[in-house]
Amino acid sequence: MSKISFILVTLLLAVSCVDSNRQYVRKAVKIMDKQGIMATDSRWWEEYESAMDARPSSMEEAQEILRAAAKVAGGKHSFLQLAGSVIEDATSEWPAPEVTITEGGIPVVSLPPFSGNQAEGVKYASAVLQAIPEDIPGVVIDLRGNTGGNMYPMIAAVHRFLPNDGETLRFRTRKRTQWIPLSYAVQTAGVQQLSRIECPVAILTDDHTASSGEATLICFRGLDYVKVFGGPTAGYASANQPFPLPGGDRLVLTTGCDVARTGEVFCDDPIEPDVLTEKPLEDALEWITRSNQE
Repeated sequence: MSKISFILVTLLLAVSCVDSNRQYVRKAVKIMDKQGIMATDSRWWEEYESAMDARPSSMEEAQEILRAAAKVAGGKHSFLQLAGSVIEDATSEWPAPEVTITEGGIPVVSLPPFSGNQAEGVKYASAVLQAIPEDIPGVVIDLRGNTGGNMYPMIAAVHRFLPNDGETLRFRTRKRTQWIPLSYAVQTAGVQQLSRIECPVAILTDDHTASSGEATLICFRGLDYVKVFGGPTAGYASANQPFPLPGGDRLVLTTGCDVARTGEVFCDDPIEPDVLTEKPLEDALEWITRSNQE
């Protein structure tokens, strides 16, 4: 091959690489433009035009462009998941919920994060449902450290403390608002819906309560027999949707905000507790005891 031919081939390959990277970016940005919950203002239009005009010289540069654009289009909950980190149909062992009964007969339910498969989700919810006595003076639902995952086993695990009126929370996208009925959440988790247990409910939160952990909290929002203790949540109360990209990467984009039965909309802002305290469990148990004495 002559020197001139080598140069021409090299140039063609470089142009082809740039075009491929550009198409990768443009495909993802068009998805953000149509689906991103925050892709509606002038800040997004500036980001949109910049990303669409970009000519990244490497895949790494293209990925950085998408990471920045995703935060504008979907907020802080959106991200780019690279091919090597995408795991389909996870079957890893996930920590099971724990239920301990205090000397006063109050169950303390610890709900950890969960992203396992269907069978593991049934085990997750059942571990709580089978451990809760029928006659209790109150319950503590501990969401501290629950960074999220699949919300349905979480909601199903504590569904007996929610009203049977069909309301849990809503997801509001740019085009519509959709209720998630309690019966749907329980059915999706794969367990049987049981009768309601009426009692005071204390919920514990901290700055690691996020995503589906926050969604579970929001299901109890506005109920007069519920009080939240601890610290503000992480502020990821939103719904994400994965979109496949060329090469095996995946755009995880926030397409909806969580809406409580009260009409309050939550997304990127932390949810404040009713009682800000450094000893949430002790204060929660004291409140339940006092509520039963009144």
